[in-house]
Amino acid sequence: MKTKLGLLAGLVILASTSLASAQADWPRKAVTLIVPYAPGGYTDAVGRITARYLEKALATSVVVENRAGAGGIIGTAYVAKAPPDGYTLCVCSVGATSVAPVAQKTDYDPKKDLRPISIVSTIPQTVIVGKSLPITSIPELIAYAKANPGKLNYGSSGAGGLMHYSVALFQVRTGTRMTHVPFKGGAPATAAVVSGEVQISFTNMTDALPQMEANTVRAIAVTSVERSPYAPNLPTVAEAGNLKGYSAESWNGIIAPAGTPEPIIKKISDALAKMVDDADVKKSMAAAGATGVFTTPAEFAKRIDDELAQWAVLVKEMKDGK
Repeated sequence: MKTKLGLLAGLVILASTSLASAQADWPRKAVTLIVPYAPGGYTDAVGRITARYLEKALATSVVVENRAGAGGIIGTAYVAKAPPDGYTLCVCSVGATSVAPVAQKTDYDPKKDLRPISIVSTIPQTVIVGKSLPITSIPELIAYAKANPGKLNYGSSGAGGLMHYSVALFQVRTGTRMTHVPFKGGAPATAAVVSGEVQISFTNMTDALPQMEANTVRAIAVTSVERSPYAPNLPTVAEAGNLKGYSAESWNGIIAPAGTPEPIIKKISDALAKMVDDADVKKSMAAAGATGVFTTPAEFAKRIDDELAQWAVLVKEMKDGK
């Protein structure tokens, strides 16, 4: 009996030592960074900027993998179910993390299944309309939508994402009704405005800026609390439409599966803390119309908790039609 107990104790010690060694030596192979949207959009751009930096900071390959669909829910769910070993991370977004879980059924609970590490960028959405529409401002958009209920089609990154619910909230606050057309990311939704497939989108500034510069769409407002330094002439939706309290700001953050060991979380967090001050990263973020950010894991988790509570109230308001 003593021999068996001694053997068992030895195995436990060996397993614990191996686990500790694996955590200390992490990463020992390539890390996969899941982008839950189609290539070419805001999240994809931020994911690739982050991957390039982490490759240098962690001295390992960081492979970007796009798993698009359902407003970011499919890719986020994939990460939530991945092994918690630090080799599968997500550059997640507010829509799939803070909005969708309170608006519809998802295969993951952001509080139980995900481990926030740091927000890495924030960006406002930009209200863009097709050039063929006689709309140059938020008041004109409201008036046109009221005069033509259901006839304006708006594109989003998918049902349940921020692009979807920012418009849904806008409709509740303005008493308008438009028709939702979901795509697999912000870039395809923006391209649909350019082609005329849809007439409007509340899209990320990363996707809007090139089209604004090419004059292929008409930008009329931003959805953030304050005006964006990248488009200072655009008013906020709140100020232009006299919609006090309306805002919908997007963020991207690095998230791991729940249960990922703390030493690994700390290594990633320490690297991201330095990334925000990197000159090349700042330049790349600015080119994407985004602002680089760093938060501690605790700060990031609190923000998600606060947003889940906030959107739960707003989603109820939308469903009640108030």
